Amino acid sequence: MLKIYKNFWLVNWAEQWQYRANLLMYLFYWLVSPIIYLAVWTSIANSKGDVKGYTANDFITYYLLLLVVDQITSNIVIHILADKIMDGAISSEIIKPVHPVLTSTLVYNVAFKALNFIGFLPIWVALNFLFKPNYAAITWQNILLAVPFLIAGFAISFLISAVITSVAFWTTRVYSIHEFYFALVVLFSGQFVPLTLMPEMIQSIARYLPFQLMIYFPIELLLGRLAPGEILHGVGLAVFWFTFAVVAFKIVWKRGLKQYSAVGA
Repeated sequence: MLKIYKNFWLVNWAEQWQYRANLLMYLFYWLVSPIIYLAVWTSIANSKGDVKGYTANDFITYYLLLLVVDQITSNIVIHILADKIMDGAISSEIIKPVHPVLTSTLVYNVAFKALNFIGFLPIWVALNFLFKPNYAAITWQNILLAVPFLIAGFAISFLISAVITSVAFWTTRVYSIHEFYFALVVLFSGQFVPLTLMPEMIQSIARYLPFQLMIYFPIELLLGRLAPGEILHGVGLAVFWFTFAVVAFKIVWKRGLKQYSAVGA
């Protein structure tokens, strides 16, 4: 199995280098929103002194960490898989003895992230020199504790996007459905603003949804702001939503293949 993933990696890594300009455009598009959020909230904090305890530098630190965390936990499944299902290109992959989503699509995501990170890193370093965040609270223990949650955040994000993308077996409106899902991610993950600054109702809902595992929870772990009870809650949340996403994906994919009809299928 490792040899299969290695071969997929070599193919996808080489393919990524063929679309460097496209990758740079995606990178700048992806950077725009967090930097705008950073500018807005730091301006508000500077004018008021703080926002519910968050100083301007707290916002700077949060959003610069968000850029790294989001780079790790985000995915592009919808852009890889949806068109293949709708135009029939998936036919050549589903006849292979390996799962197309858990091999080719997964490795494509990782290769994309790796090359994207090469372009992202110097920009992120420059932003650090420009905004001067305070990383004093980050320790090696916090980083080691956050790593499993970063992996879990990506796994859950990947699988949920795979479930939504698989809806393309039934409808061509899958991109609209995914856009609605992405809006939920922005609202409940802490991408727009740290969840503690959201209304109480949003915080209560977010506590039981998987989205905070993709952004807010890993950042708070890195900054050492979570109590042991909150970390245990995060563990339970990650286990539940990963299990749910695996089961949901298996069901939707299996039923989708029965629904699928294309030349060569």
